[in-house]
Amino acid sequence: MAVPQAYREDLEALLARRHDQGADHWATPDGRWGKGSPFSTYDCMLSLVELGVPRSDPVLRGAAEVVLGLWEEDGRIRPAPKATTYPCHTANGARVVARAGLARDRRMRRTYEHLLEHQQEDGGWRCSTVKLGKSERTDASNPGVTLAALDAFRFTPAAGADERLDAGVAFLLDHWRTRKPLGPCHFGIGSLFKQIEYPFLRYNVFHYAYVLSFYPAAHGTRAFDEVLALLESKLDGGGLVVENPNRRLAKLAFCRKGEVSERATRRYRELLRNLG
Repeated sequence: MAVPQAYREDLEALLARRHDQGADHWATPDGRWGKGSPFSTYDCMLSLVELGVPRSDPVLRGAAEVVLGLWEEDGRIRPAPKATTYPCHTANGARVVARAGLARDRRMRRTYEHLLEHQQEDGGWRCSTVKLGKSERTDASNPGVTLAALDAFRFTPAAGADERLDAGVAFLLDHWRTRKPLGPCHFGIGSLFKQIEYPFLRYNVFHYAYVLSFYPAAHGTRAFDEVLALLESKLDGGGLVVENPNRRLAKLAFCRKGEVSERATRRYRELLRNLG
């Protein structure tokens, strides 16, 4: 694995937990890929990519196949063999598979179609855990799920070229304006959202800004400029300080709490390059 020497111990710490859930690639024996955060298949795939593990690496590819092992012909990606599947499962499954370099896999083509088929009128994606009609806020799409979907789509030619995705961008930009807890899972924007989290495991200001930077529809808007100003205020000597990592990852070198992260700063610079 071509990981910088400074992060070899981080990589070894993750690999040491590879069978903790009872099967290989941080999965359970029945293929659950989201159990055991932050040492689930899903979370560890995101961490491996941030550490610099190449997309061709057998471990990363094997983890991606665990997720795709629960792919359905209609494009959904189940969290478990017989579990109810919500848009959050499909969107999150798609984003980690795409980040592992398999965005062009034939199964992913159908998954992208499925996501677009289930996009809501407000531009986002909504898990149907609560029936429509309860309240305006509850009926709205889930910002976190919408961010995950846009994260998956940024690996496709549709990013920046499809008005349906621009509608998702507009939905998220509006969430920055309102700050309201939206959707059945009540994704809001408060003080925790504004703390820098890394790696990108949850709905957070850094993940939000990074993903939206791939969509020209966000560039130059008042909301996005405010988010960029917030990120800039977090810099220390040009580096980005990690404020709120997952507590079980907080001592790893690539995301150590309270310190400048070279890997997070690398993503911040990529964000700036996306803006031209």
